[in-house]
Amino acid sequence: MIKDVNLNTYASSDVVDYYQYLQQLQPAEETLIKLLKNQLPTMKMLDLGVGGGRTTQHFFPLVKEYIGVDYSAGMIEACQQRFTQLYPSIKLMVGDARNLSQFEDNSFDFILFSFNGIDYISHEDRLKTLQEMSRIGKSGGYLFFSSHNLEAIEKQFNWQHHLSLNPFKTYVDLIMFTFLRGFNPSISYHTIQEKNYAILRDESHNFRLRTYYIRASEQIKQLEPLFKDIKVYSWKTGLELTTNDDRVRCGDMWLYYLCRLK
Repeated sequence: MIKDVNLNTYASSDVVDYYQYLQQLQPAEETLIKLLKNQLPTMKMLDLGVGGGRTTQHFFPLVKEYIGVDYSAGMIEACQQRFTQLYPSIKLMVGDARNLSQFEDNSFDFILFSFNGIDYISHEDRLKTLQEMSRIGKSGGYLFFSSHNLEAIEKQFNWQHHLSLNPFKTYVDLIMFTFLRGFNPSISYHTIQEKNYAILRDESHNFRLRTYYIRASEQIKQLEPLFKDIKVYSWKTGLELTTNDDRVRCGDMWLYYLCRLK
């Protein structure tokens, strides 16, 4: 099961240590803070997949109330060690985005699920997670999350994409292409072109994770029954991708989605 394999990875000490020392916001997250700067002081925020607390230090001081949740107990322990003395009132707990029954309906003004946390569960569980986030979010509130971009990884399955005038770069890229194909034997460049989403083993943590990749157009379709005012942002630049052509051409390995609850 995706859950078991990925949770085991996120619970391992080397991965917890890696996330514990991450500090910086990504450009799209900085864009979000600018967009919501006047509203954040009035908001109750849920930080899902909080990991080692990369986003905690940036958002906790800005919001009215903050709760951080992760399904890895090791991550929550690392977060507590990092922030309990600095922020004595902070609330951090082990929890699973697929079942947020510890929270009542309409509990949060703002839900953040950063660093592609939604990509490490099955397709069916992904849809459950979207429903759960819709349930616990207040009408008119915000959801902001990132997800891996199938348009970008699709190119990586084309061996010709890895050729360049630099022989060393070509050699390294073709080695990575060989690993990618080896860990995903049933996926080829032609088969991935026909998919709207796919679960792949990529280079994250040495190919230990099974990762969900999706096209922006398909992600918007998943969101539309539950959310409105859906916007897509580049991970690298923080700029909004306003048209489908912009999203298809974007080479970012993941994109950010901002939407409001109906």
